[in-house]
Amino acid sequence: MPLPSRHAASVSRIDGYVLRQLLLALFAVSGGLVALIWLTQSLRFVELVVNRGLSFRAFFQLTSLLIPNFVAVILPITTFVVVQFVYQRLAGDRELTVMRAAGLSQGALARPALLLAAFSMSACYLLNIWVVPAAFTDFREYQFEIRNRLAAFLLQDGVFTPVSDDMTVYVRRRDRDGTLHGIMIDDARDKNAHATIFAQRGRLLASDGPPRVLLQDGSRQEIDRQTGRLNVLTFAQNSVDLTQSGKGETTRLRDPTEMSIDELLHPAPGVVADRDLPKLAVEAHRRLASPFTALSFSFVALVASLTGSFRRHGGILRPLGAVLSVVVLLASGLAVTNLATRDTALIPLIWVQAILPAVVCFWLLIGPELRIAPHALLVRLGMA
Repeated sequence: MPLPSRHAASVSRIDGYVLRQLLLALFAVSGGLVALIWLTQSLRFVELVVNRGLSFRAFFQLTSLLIPNFVAVILPITTFVVVQFVYQRLAGDRELTVMRAAGLSQGALARPALLLAAFSMSACYLLNIWVVPAAFTDFREYQFEIRNRLAAFLLQDGVFTPVSDDMTVYVRRRDRDGTLHGIMIDDARDKNAHATIFAQRGRLLASDGPPRVLLQDGSRQEIDRQTGRLNVLTFAQNSVDLTQSGKGETTRLRDPTEMSIDELLHPAPGVVADRDLPKLAVEAHRRLASPFTALSFSFVALVASLTGSFRRHGGILRPLGAVLSVVVLLASGLAVTNLATRDTALIPLIWVQAILPAVVCFWLLIGPELRIAPHALLVRLGMA
């Protein structure tokens, strides 16, 4: 009886040995790839720092809110890369050969990778259901606040500051008490009434509402499109809001990425247009189904690494085939999502595309062992 106990202990040590390598590689690869993606994506917001005077602290706070979504997207891919790399290395170092000689079955060899896939699936579910929607909500609110409120208070002396896409503000000088001198505002928010406003003095009005500037001793110049005449209106005092909308709107529409699963599947009446309902349903099913791709990609890597004949100098065909298979699965996932958005009857294909590769690869990997008598299979799986 001590032999089975000793065998179980050795199998447990082998599982721990392989799993440690997989976890370390997963954290290293995922961390490096997330840092690279964050760097490339954050370049979109450098303009806020360079042209609008946004602090680096606010810049990092804004862009760091994108990281959870990056992790959720790349985690299934990095899981595949790690499983493929580690198992190919084990095969090249003959460690898999030794493990098979010790009596480990395909299922036992695949167990550490499947534990890693289960970890990745759990992390993806945590991110997709709770973390990513909350991070996206904070990101869009912060971005909205910067572009529609805070940017107006970052006016620099002697610089033409684009407060929004259709409004530019110039200030010649700003006093310590906040008084502005030599103000020019180019206001193109109303396409039919493009105006240029000049004022000798002014002051920014901080409030919970939209940012406004109080102008004194100035003029508003506007060309009448019908007559072509220049209309000039002088004023002693005038107030102008600096939001992107000339109506001073401070609310924003929520994106599906910000909504919870319950909100996506059961949107409140009147909040979402009927034409957007299919998009919400597809987003909900995509979030729930996409974590299974971590399992499917892991099985693809295992089939490439654990099946086929052993080659002394290794082989490139099976790893290359695994990579191409994952690329095809990623492309088909995007295609199925787009088709389901057009026709909600195709939503089940989202689940099929995410789960079917795992089922097929499971049969390719474990299927030959299922022909063994049940009791022998249990011994080999040990619970192998």
